[in-house]
Amino acid sequence: MFLDSLIVKNGEQTIREIKFHKGINLIVDYTAPNSKKTDSGNSVGKTTVLRLIDFCLDGSAKNIYSDPEFKDSNEKIKGFLTQQNICINLNLIEDIDNSDSRRISICRNFLQRSKKIQTINGEKYSNDEFSSKLKSLIFKTVSEKPTFKQLKSKNIRDEKNKLVNTIRVLSPYDTDVAYETLHLFWFGIDINQDKDELVRKQNLENRLQARLKKESTLSQVKQTLLIVDSEIERLTVKKDNFNLNPNYESQLDELNAAKQHVNALSENISRLELRKELILESIDDLNRGFSRASAEHIKKMYEKAKSLIPNLQKSFEETLEFHNNMIKEKIDFISQDLKQLDEELFADKKSLTYYLLEEERLSKELKKSGAVEELQDIISELNGFYEQKGKLTEQRSVWEKSNKELEEIEKSLVKMSNEIESKDMLIQEKIADFNKIFSKFSSKLDGVHSLLSAEPDNGIYKFSISNIEGNPGTGTKKSQMASFDLAYIAFADENKIPCLHFVLQDQIENVHANQITNLFTDLVNQVNCQYVLPVLRDKLPNDIDITHLEVLSLSSKDKFFKLS
Repeated sequence: MFLDSLIVKNGEQTIREIKFHKGINLIVDYTAPNSKKTDSGNSVGKTTVLRLIDFCLDGSAKNIYSDPEFKDSNEKIKGFLTQQNICINLNLIEDIDNSDSRRISICRNFLQRSKKIQTINGEKYSNDEFSSKLKSLIFKTVSEKPTFKQLKSKNIRDEKNKLVNTIRVLSPYDTDVAYETLHLFWFGIDINQDKDELVRKQNLENRLQARLKKESTLSQVKQTLLIVDSEIERLTVKKDNFNLNPNYESQLDELNAAKQHVNALSENISRLELRKELILESIDDLNRGFSRASAEHIKKMYEKAKSLIPNLQKSFEETLEFHNNMIKEKIDFISQDLKQLDEELFADKKSLTYYLLEEERLSKELKKSGAVEELQDIISELNGFYEQKGKLTEQRSVWEKSNKELEEIEKSLVKMSNEIESKDMLIQEKIADFNKIFSKFSSKLDGVHSLLSAEPDNGIYKFSISNIEGNPGTGTKKSQMASFDLAYIAFADENKIPCLHFVLQDQIENVHANQITNLFTDLVNQVNCQYVLPVLRDKLPNDIDITHLEVLSLSSKDKFFKLS
């Protein structure tokens, strides 16, 4: 799919309408380089086009009004978007050279509940349905993984991790398994497996077993049970030698049954509370990960760094915001089992209260039966061993259940890994075909022959990029991303793999002038794609005529949302 147009409306009034074309699409900031510091290009909203396109493709609204390029205008932008009738319309087209080809029209606003607008081709969708529908329309797959947000991440390079990593474009909390699924999908291998969820369950079971080992191992539990069973057998024989009235035996059986219920419920409550504690500990660990650094202190540090590195693009506040958002999402993910645990705990504690009362009642009745003191001592000791047996039996059960769960998980993971490794020849062939394009593009752009490789590592296919010449610098890293993104679109077209035919790239100014010239005048034109770049005019080579490349011009007097 290609970008056709982006339209921003306030009610019926059109604020911006951007028409995209094939090739280079520039959002140019014409703020004069000798303007006041407050009028620099970091306040006109040149990256907003990228953020709005991302928003329409199931991105976060906060990335727009929390964008540090607006600095002190954040609250003004937030109020403008959330209190006005602002609608963002993104129109995609399957073949930009054929106006009659299939189209996707997306519309979203920033309001909530009944006023919320979230449509695809005029039809409303919930949040989950919205992402799934876009995935099926664009990437033509119904597999659960990779998610739509993961699939689009490579094409919208506007955040720190996507600006420093060519293929590791997901959040810091995504696992190697998530990358394996994504990278294989890029090359037309849809494994349709949820290895990531299995790995998360495996990690939780390993944490549970580490906690259990602090008390005792499974072997210790089994050996202790043998001794306890022997003592129960001895005391039971001794108890049976007493000649008691018939009612006493039946009442004693009822008492033992009540005690067994109490023991079983107590152990189950302990087990549930242990799992709840593990989840809460994880949440506490994550909460401590929220950065609480002083914004004022950070600002002073940033200003000092700015004086040393004039081209510094990002503020530390953005990194804090991104970091904390990722932690919050993970907290939400691991908190989803707490409600069920609390319901089970409530039910078990209610039952425990009932059997404790029964135990008390029966004990009082037995005391009235005139049993000898020696028998009571035997029964008391016997009950103690039964309580110990209940605890040990529950520990053994938890251990055995966890071991079985881990065994099943490991079997499933091995099976999945074997299925993927059986396709190794196909994977390597596809990577070889991709490298023919990638190496050619990277060599032409910056003289570095970059290569992609993949190999299994502990059951997980790991992809990496290397080059013949050595580690790239900052500028070369940006050009490597450009080479990779363009090479991938060319590769996907050759192999008929559905993909987004546009790349949104921020901070292209870090690329050397000669590389920018090659990108603008040669490389992009070799690929059936769109390359959308927000740039400062004074950072571009003066010898490039950008008139036909511009799709939007901005300045300190004409900001994106046209707010003063």
